[in-house]
Amino acid sequence: MKITFLGTGTSQGIPFIGSKHPVCLSKNSKDKRLRSSILIEKDKKIFLIDCGPDFRYQMLRSNYKKLNAIFMTHEHQDHIGGLDDIRPINMKEPIPIYGLRRVIESLKKRFFYLFSQNISKNKKSNISKISVHELDNYKKFFFVENFKIFPLSIWHGHLPILGFRIENFAYITDASSIPIQTIEQLKGVNILVLNVLRKIVQNSFPFMLSETFNIIQKIRPKKTYLTHISHTFGFHEEIETQLPKNVYLAYDRLIIYG
Repeated sequence: MKITFLGTGTSQGIPFIGSKHPVCLSKNSKDKRLRSSILIEKDKKIFLIDCGPDFRYQMLRSNYKKLNAIFMTHEHQDHIGGLDDIRPINMKEPIPIYGLRRVIESLKKRFFYLFSQNISKNKKSNISKISVHELDNYKKFFFVENFKIFPLSIWHGHLPILGFRIENFAYITDASSIPIQTIEQLKGVNILVLNVLRKIVQNSFPFMLSETFNIIQKIRPKKTYLTHISHTFGFHEEIETQLPKNVYLAYDRLIIYG
């Protein structure tokens, strides 16, 4: 399984507009972060988790040209804002999108023109073809292209959102807390991707560093990659030296294999 980090930043990215914070001014490419998203590739099938505002540029610079499915963690702008840009990828066969019913309903309102039923079958159109799949009962697994996918129950503040486990790889972003049953579902993963925001506790979400390490100790994956990084977290090279064994700071365009 090939895993490509398309973006590893928070909702504003790094640098964010107008900031003179030292990390935003860094010349190190690892300190420049687009909105968080990830590609998973196996057996010539390509899955995308979240489709944020930077999606077009992320796909161009990673040289990917197709998608077999899109999984949505939740409906915030930094996770869905690039959905319109899937148009050049697949205009023949519908791209399946998976998410909670609430998320799917939000997409239908936000991108209503993608879901229009008024286009003539005989008329050419540049509107994307999408098929939606609601994941109301996300305690159960489902199959996509013969892959067994486990939706993971996560809390983002007071909002229920999803993480996803595919085989021995799991991806969680924007989590403020993870239920015990989800911790159990995550045990045995080889690679865990988990969000973190700041080193100093300033609010309840996403995870702060100490809370993140506590979760990692409970799950005990072979390797953990931290994502959803804020500029206030610090410089990439400095943070890497402070992390425990087998815990790494992800960065844009990082490729790993699981």
